[in-house]
Amino acid sequence: MTHDIILSRRAVIASGIALGVSALAPAARAAAPLKVAGIHASPVENAWNSCLHKALQDAAKEGVIEYVFSEGVSGTDYPRAMREYAEQGNKLIIGEAYAVEKEARLVATEYPDTAFVLGSSGEAAGGNFGVFGTWNHDGAYLAGMLAGKMTKSNVVGSVGAIPIPEVNMLINAFAAGVKAVNPDCKHLVSFIGTFFDPPKAREAGLAQIDAGADILFGERIGTADAAKERNIKSVGSLIDYTPRYPDTVFANAMWYFRPILNAAIADAAAGKPVGRNYTAYGLMKDGGSDIVYVKGAASADAEAAMEKVRADIKAGTFEVPKLMEQPK
Repeated sequence: MTHDIILSRRAVIASGIALGVSALAPAARAAAPLKVAGIHASPVENAWNSCLHKALQDAAKEGVIEYVFSEGVSGTDYPRAMREYAEQGNKLIIGEAYAVEKEARLVATEYPDTAFVLGSSGEAAGGNFGVFGTWNHDGAYLAGMLAGKMTKSNVVGSVGAIPIPEVNMLINAFAAGVKAVNPDCKHLVSFIGTFFDPPKAREAGLAQIDAGADILFGERIGTADAAKERNIKSVGSLIDYTPRYPDTVFANAMWYFRPILNAAIADAAAGKPVGRNYTAYGLMKDGGSDIVYVKGAASADAEAAMEKVRADIKAGTFEVPKLMEQPK
């Protein structure tokens, strides 16, 4: 039996056969598939990594790229993985520099003909080190507006990974949405100290429930398990958790990596410098993020108020605050 994409636990080799219509420009579609590598510090089951992985897989299925990847790559191994993929002739490397900022930037200087576009809290560097942030804070704010009207205990909680700027901004946006409609609501915050530990996120969520929270914002996967266990409501982040937790997760702050990936592929394929910040392609007003929610979970008035702000965000007439400091 043959497959156009051969999957394994550690790597994917994607064929160059076009299976669909690419979202890229016609000139990019006409070119030979770009060799792209993904380096994932966490398993691809992790929500953030799954967003990147799905976008890369979809581009491979469309024949736009050839895709290989590694997952669960530790910080100590990350520079080695970058070098190996560059040596193998991959023209674009997608990944994350959060835990290896200095090392990743050094590797990029060693391979000036390879384009690196990594999730980062820092700025782009040189002509071949591009960055992007995970700015689904618009959806988090809107979910907070619903949560602020739904809470009965007047206490909500957020479980995050590590207090880096992007995580802080997301949790702060959720809290701001809650406060916009319910100024007296208390907001609890916990960080689990790692990017992927579902049991630890569950324990943090249970502790917040014990402290009075009746709605949890799960910046980390595993938070919804605590909410489900205690029969309260939860908000998901990055991907749609509602099908997995149909009676628990009522809203999700979505993030779609494909617009960022498309821009990076187009630049790399055209031989243009990728040393820029691609974050803006992931904003709601540009189709890179949004909210999905269960209609009827909140009151009709709460939904209408939220939808008004959603429309204003998309129109560019309302901007959700970008607060990068650690929430307390």
